[in-house]
Amino acid sequence: MNKNELIDAMAAKTGSTKADASRAVAALTEIIADALKKGDSVSLIGFGTFEVRDRAARTGRNPKTGEELKIAAAKVPAFKPGATLKATVNEG
Repeated sequence: MNKNELIDAMAAKTGSTKADASRAVAALTEIIADALKKGDSVSLIGFGTFEVRDRAARTGRNPKTGEELKIAAAKVPAFKPGATLKATVNEG
């Protein structure tokens, strides 16, 4: 499902217009991104948690030349699914 399909599904599920659903999806993604940028996590009980994780610096390898290179430490966004979401996905 891509963003447009999500907007269509949200509009159908809530009985709202596609424009309203589009604004809601845009607002949700912006709110989550802003919270992660501040270092906060966003927890939606039953669905999951969006959080920022620290990735340590490491040594990589150029696959073409085999040359070693250093990959800097970074902060990466991550999602940890909740129990309800896991159960829903595993129902079949």
